[in-house]
Amino acid sequence: MDILVSAERLNDLIAGGACIPVDCRFEFTGAERGRAQWRAGHIPGARYAHLDDDLAAPVEDHTGRHPLPETDAFARYLASIGWTGEKLLVAYDAGSGALASRLWWLMRYYGKPAAILDGGLAAWTAAGFELESGEVEAAPAPVEHLVPAEDATVDTEALAGDLASRLVVDARSAERFSGAVETLDTKAGHIPGARNRPFDQNLGEDGRFKTPETLRSEFEGLLNETHPERVVHSCGSGVTACHNLFAMELAGIGGSRLYPGSWSEWIRDPRRPIATGD
Repeated sequence: MDILVSAERLNDLIAGGACIPVDCRFEFTGAERGRAQWRAGHIPGARYAHLDDDLAAPVEDHTGRHPLPETDAFARYLASIGWTGEKLLVAYDAGSGALASRLWWLMRYYGKPAAILDGGLAAWTAAGFELESGEVEAAPAPVEHLVPAEDATVDTEALAGDLASRLVVDARSAERFSGAVETLDTKAGHIPGARNRPFDQNLGEDGRFKTPETLRSEFEGLLNETHPERVVHSCGSGVTACHNLFAMELAGIGGSRLYPGSWSEWIRDPRRPIATGD
């Protein structure tokens, strides 16, 4: 199954009733702006996934900014949008896939089919396809039993205790990674030993994903022969980290893991080490 689909392919899937498009637009500076954008104009039939409410659990004292949603809560969300196990979910956002990749990863975490729209809503409109506005009425589906993959994530304690044998790939901007700038979290810098791969490096000048061959070459250079199963993806809160994980999968490099807590959870404990610079 393809994990990346074009606007043309998505249009065919929608026409055949074979998928549910899900709009994942969200702005960190205004949590309800994405939902308002969805209401104003979305791909026909697209449901909405709110990063804070649907794709994350409430923040607690020991967690990062976007903890993984509880399994039962995520299953209820999927049921509320009418999803059943045989339906392909196609996630999209404004364009980059940074937010869509979080929903894609969650579906993968539970072993369910999902894909990302290459180029997002921008690609859909550029292809000449229409939008619709307003709410989408979806008949609820039965709540499915979801079972998470045990080897898909690494928690903070496990990572801190085995940091020397892991390669952390950080998806944040170079400025945030180095500690020169921090706009979202209380401390600046990165996990010691991490390597920086800003998620937008997975995209070409047209805003769409680079070819699998190009991505493979770039990630092989970054990993420097590190086995994929030793690779841990991080970012600020476990969202854009999914973009790098997705890009590696697209490149045929499977087996890497997500650190859901990421930087915002790492810095919760002042005893954990912090590095700055490149």
